[in-house]
Amino acid sequence: MKQRVLAFDFGASSGRAIIGEFDGVKIELTEVHRFSNDPVLVNGTLYWDVLRLFHEIKQGIVKANLAGGFESIGIDTWGVDFGLLDREGRLLENPVNYRDSRTDGMVEKLAEMIPLDELYGMTGIQIMQINTLFQLFSLARNRKDLLERTDRMLFIPDLFNYFLTGVKATEYTIASTSQLLGADRSWCNELFKKLSIPTNMLTEIVKPGTQLGQLSDAIVSELGVPAAKVIASASHDTASAVVSVPSLEDDFVFISCGTWSLMGTELKQPIMDQKSKEFNITNEGGYDYTTRYLKNIMGLWLIQETRRQLGRMGQEYSYAQLEQEALKVKSFQSFIDPDAPEFLKPGHIIDNIKAFCSKSGQRVPETVGEIMRCIYESLAMKYRYVFEFLKESAGKDYAQINVVGGGTKDGFLCQLCANACNTKVVAGPIEATAMGNIAVQLMSLGYVENLKAARKVIIQSFPVKEFTPSGDITEWDKAYLDFKKYLL
Repeated sequence: MKQRVLAFDFGASSGRAIIGEFDGVKIELTEVHRFSNDPVLVNGTLYWDVLRLFHEIKQGIVKANLAGGFESIGIDTWGVDFGLLDREGRLLENPVNYRDSRTDGMVEKLAEMIPLDELYGMTGIQIMQINTLFQLFSLARNRKDLLERTDRMLFIPDLFNYFLTGVKATEYTIASTSQLLGADRSWCNELFKKLSIPTNMLTEIVKPGTQLGQLSDAIVSELGVPAAKVIASASHDTASAVVSVPSLEDDFVFISCGTWSLMGTELKQPIMDQKSKEFNITNEGGYDYTTRYLKNIMGLWLIQETRRQLGRMGQEYSYAQLEQEALKVKSFQSFIDPDAPEFLKPGHIIDNIKAFCSKSGQRVPETVGEIMRCIYESLAMKYRYVFEFLKESAGKDYAQINVVGGGTKDGFLCQLCANACNTKVVAGPIEATAMGNIAVQLMSLGYVENLKAARKVIIQSFPVKEFTPSGDITEWDKAYLDFKKYLL
């Protein structure tokens, strides 16, 4: 008998409902519903349209039921963002997108109260203005009335789980992205106290794989479906993606490549030493309370946003066509730091790339191909920058880099990564996040024994593609020295 579970995988621009069918050896994926995820700008605030997204979850449940049914549901999403509930359990307002301007300047203002070195020592999390901590700090300064009306705060996957079951709980991996947890994996109450952020809105932290309950009677009645179990999967999409890294070795480097590139390694314990502070690397939670020791890199957002801006200018390109434009252009003409703050927000990214190159005294890219080549090579060089730090910090010589997620479809980027890092790149699976979500559900239900067994199943289920360094690696070494001059 085959086991069937349903995964909802939300990215920053789209979402999918995917059935995972397990026959005891392999997992087969069937996508039953796909939808866009479109942030909405209203009166200067960038919101997530969370009610429409929940409508899409309902549609996915109905379609999955018609496609043969399922035993459980798991949801994963991007990190840091949250919804606020009042005392009656009603959503106070739509959750705000992490790219919203409300956190502008909040890092500097918070640093006046808690030195950033001290903050890192308390949480072990990379200092980024998008973090939940800085969003709540902004509310504490500018919207105290909203916090006063708040009874509970739930991160996005926890919010959807609550809508489905009525259970209010916080899954560990998604909470770990917030910069609100201490090194002991519990809420850092000292931090809340210092910043005058109320703690009464916090809920119990549960481990990934926890069975929260079943679909509520209201949902079952509305949709005409059985009362399936709802499982708190590894609810942060990167945590789910890391579950699906096809490696049986204890030591590996991964890049979960999508809108963001999350590059790191899986450890038993966090590393929060001075080097980690200075590098501003993060210690997020993984399945079975492992540590995802990683760096957030801007990622394919740079390519996605460039394509959107070109479209607004009347120049329509597919991603494949953008890659072809890059291939026509000479290498190593100019670089950006992908994580420069001017690249975080939507709009004007081409102008910002040109301005960065001009300000740093480089050749300014003018054509579409030159812009794309600059982005591609800058991403590859940033991967090398992080890769070298990981090897030094963890004291390990990693034999390969595992690239998982949607970015594995971009063979050009994978090859550039291999060239820049002078290391074999293993790409796949593409649906890494959904696979990890499904694997956690199967472990929770008792069909797969543990994480190592889950990774063995994933290796048996999906092919990978390998990229080895090619071309003149010494030219990459020279270019890398130039690239490091432009890091902020």
